[in-house]
Amino acid sequence: MRSNRRRKLVAPHLGVYARIGPSRTHGVGAIAIREISAGTRIFRGEAEAVVWVSRAAVRRLPRPVRALYEDFGMVDGAWLGVPRNLNRLSVGWYVNHSDVPNVEAGSDGRFRALRRIRAGEELTADYRTFVDEPLPFRPRSPRSSRRKRRSR
Repeated sequence: MRSNRRRKLVAPHLGVYARIGPSRTHGVGAIAIREISAGTRIFRGEAEAVVWVSRAAVRRLPRPVRALYEDFGMVDGAWLGVPRNLNRLSVGWYVNHSDVPNVEAGSDGRFRALRRIRAGEELTADYRTFVDEPLPFRPRSPRSSRRKRRSR
């Protein structure tokens, strides 16, 4: 058993606002576990360095491995930015797209809340604000998303 007598105890949950969970948007997403105030930097403590891999190199990979890059990579022209090891995908990498987002990526690449977000709400960003090419999927309008939710 480790002794914490001399070390300052830091609670690992401090500054944690979201977890991975089922998404109404797409598969899994980042879900708020507590209320988040407007302007809050959401994934504080997430300091994983990003590496840039050429899209040409990714195209030569086996399909399941290529899908990791395509699903999670940040696009910058001919390059995809991903964690140094794809086993290190943190909650922030699971933020899904929305035409009516509740978070935005600042110029520093960090997500901040655009408005107050309630516990249980999915965190979404408008990918078009930080991807320099057409989206690889057709965005759903907010109206069709509401209709789909009601029919469940």
